[in-house]
Amino acid sequence: MWGRKRFVVLMVVVAIALIGLGYQRSKVEQRGYRGTAMVQLERPSITEAKDKINVYPPPLRPARMDGPLASEAYENIQVLGDLHKAQLPRLMLSIKTWVVPEEGCGYCHNAPNYAADDKYPKLVAREMLKMVRRINTEWTQHVGKTGVTCFTCHRGQPVPGRIWFSSPGRHPNGAMVPSRADYRQPTPSAWATTLPEDPLTDYLLHDRNVRVAGTTPLPTGNPHTVLDAKSTYSLMLVMSDSLGVNCTFCHNTRSFAAWDQSTPQRVTAWYGIRMVRDLNNTTMAKVSTLLPQNRMGPAGDGPKIYCATCHRGSQKPLNGAHLLDAYPELRPVRADAGDAAASPPTAPSTP
Repeated sequence: MWGRKRFVVLMVVVAIALIGLGYQRSKVEQRGYRGTAMVQLERPSITEAKDKINVYPPPLRPARMDGPLASEAYENIQVLGDLHKAQLPRLMLSIKTWVVPEEGCGYCHNAPNYAADDKYPKLVAREMLKMVRRINTEWTQHVGKTGVTCFTCHRGQPVPGRIWFSSPGRHPNGAMVPSRADYRQPTPSAWATTLPEDPLTDYLLHDRNVRVAGTTPLPTGNPHTVLDAKSTYSLMLVMSDSLGVNCTFCHNTRSFAAWDQSTPQRVTAWYGIRMVRDLNNTTMAKVSTLLPQNRMGPAGDGPKIYCATCHRGSQKPLNGAHLLDAYPELRPVRADAGDAAASPPTAPSTP
């Protein structure tokens, strides 16, 4: 009898302690067949915190789409010349809110000569606008119909809060240095684990194959090493943290390599990896030549993007807000407008 009472008292004490520590019951979302453990877990407090940073500012009223083109009405319009005259000021005011709400127009322009190119942020912004338009037209396999705007990455900051640089502790041939910093101490870039600290250079700048699992019961013909597996797992942790999900958001863990057992989000992620590679090797590489030395990383390279640059802990950036509905200006009006570049790769036959 006394033993049972002690147990009840202990359980009450534990419950009170958990409530005092802010315990919250996780929300469980089943994403696959029962028994496959394909579920997503969400704590209400984490969801609320992510919702606060993924609020999109109210769009300005649409501008008139008639009259002369911007290239005819203004000087030195190299990217947005296909817009109508009234559309350009509306987009510029929106960009000020999205990127430089405190610094204002003077961050890029040297008033009153707004046509001058004597400030490097204006040259960078021009390349960024080309990139946004490319994403919204050439990478719809990843962004769908929602699209992106400058706010998707910047969130009211001149420099996006989620960018990355290559680690200085790398061999010239791209191999990781098996040092204490890489394999013994947790690092933020490896999601506070002791995995390799720089998986992004290999996979999101170079085109290293992400798949390491063998396709046979024995490791016959599998050229990948334990180091490859560690680097891949480090990349997956970065992607998981960027989207605020676990492995089963894309994979069925009974067979990570099987496309026919994966969710549709895996195909979207496949395109996302290739989109980021494309943009890092084209737009961001060009931007690096325009930036001053104090904007470079510890290895002397320029800033690059990855999943968290847009997602910021959300499965869909800004909770899936349909940005192009409010800002069609960020999709070229004419087929020959915007930055000319090679078309993105086609999907693999397996998915």
